[in-house]
Amino acid sequence: MVTYGLPIVATLIAWWFSTGAILYLDGLPKATFRWSLAGATLALLAAFWGLAATAGDTSVAGAYLAVFSALVVWGWNELAFLLGYVAGPNRAPCDPALRGRARFAAATRAILHHELALLASLALVALLTAGGANRFGLATFALLFAMRLSTKLNIFLGVPNTTVEFLPDHLAYLKSHFRQRAMNLLFPLSVTAATLLSAWLVHSVVRANDPFLVTGFVLLATFAVLGVIEHWFLVLPLPVADLWAWGLRSRETAGAEHPAAGARPVLPPATGLATPRAVPPPTLVA
Repeated sequence: MVTYGLPIVATLIAWWFSTGAILYLDGLPKATFRWSLAGATLALLAAFWGLAATAGDTSVAGAYLAVFSALVVWGWNELAFLLGYVAGPNRAPCDPALRGRARFAAATRAILHHELALLASLALVALLTAGGANRFGLATFALLFAMRLSTKLNIFLGVPNTTVEFLPDHLAYLKSHFRQRAMNLLFPLSVTAATLLSAWLVHSVVRANDPFLVTGFVLLATFAVLGVIEHWFLVLPLPVADLWAWGLRSRETAGAEHPAAGARPVLPPATGLATPRAVPPPTLVA
């Protein structure tokens, strides 16, 4: 039971804690942003070392270190984005008159640098793990990238529950690129593909007979299932934001200290918990 349960619990804790930590750092005063990114960059360098060091490590510990090193790389990209350091060349609200390809191009320019940073990170992770038997770090980052891209496309096309409540004030212009609607044609395909991938990973766990493979596939399968759940958060009125209430407290404090700065309220009623609308976390799987 420990063989399967421990990786699941470890993944859930990492998903919950890292999301809350990023929200907390993003809610601190802007004067702290450079220090937060500097600390995250040190962790990023350690994660790159971890990926390189475990490329040929087929032990259970190697599977854990590779997967969670990839998660740190992912977290750095999300933090850099939410702090406003790596976003895109277009930082103006979307023109309401734009439609079709023009609207998609404007939205792409708004997050282009972030997407390029993710692609560069993916390439570097692939380079660090090339030729090694342990590819779980690369698989983890690729999985997170695919799930997140799917979420972004669905939010762009329109879903009932967007992530606007989690956006910091300096990224408020991104809200104009989102669309709120009952459903879009991509969502059923996204959920179906993510569910099939999750099922395949669970099947891989069942078929694996080596502790290294079992651990790695359990970690991947758990992240994939979380990705499916976060996709459903986009359309179901579930109160999920209270999971990270501790991370949102920094925004409440910042708003109290600088009430004239336009800080938004972040107590649970202000995040959608007191309404039929709930929002998914802005980081990690989705």
